[in-house]
Amino acid sequence: MNDQTQLQYDRIIERCRALFLAKTHDYGTAWRILRLPSITDQIFIKAQRIRSIQEKGTQLVQEPIDDEFVAIINYCVIALMQLRLPTDAPLELEPAFVADAYDQEVVENRRLLFAKNHDYGEAWRQMRVSSITDIILMKLHRTKQIEDLQGRTLASEGVDANYRDMLNYAVFALILRGAAEHSTAAAV
Repeated sequence: MNDQTQLQYDRIIERCRALFLAKTHDYGTAWRILRLPSITDQIFIKAQRIRSIQEKGTQLVQEPIDDEFVAIINYCVIALMQLRLPTDAPLELEPAFVADAYDQEVVENRRLLFAKNHDYGEAWRQMRVSSITDIILMKLHRTKQIEDLQGRTLASEGVDANYRDMLNYAVFALILRGAAEHSTAAAV
């Protein structure tokens, strides 16, 4: 695993975590009301907006695309936390508990990323951000299908694997977008 990748991954997750915990302070754990299909749809809205802007080349609402990738990451963590929480868990959770749960999911995702990155040889670094967006959308369609099948699949991983992959692809997109911006600035 490339040390640069580890550093970039950790920086992005720190940014996402800080925003998530700030919003937890402001809103509490209102996200607890969301069922998994609703979280999946929230991720879909974010990914579809990114793709729409990529295809049109312009945007009317001046909210950065990077913020949408951050939202995808945080919604994926929310989904993973919801999967682990007992059905009778309270709507409002203590901030310290939420921070620990967030960290637990991120640690698992980081482990998965590094294992896959080892096997794939950081192939994602050669990908286009638009292709990463498409992969996230494909994984969303897979997740919706698994949800519609109520988790009864014949040969596929569950929704948790798709949330983990979407989270990591969103991190990749943010790394590539940052790398592209630094390359352009250095060339000028």
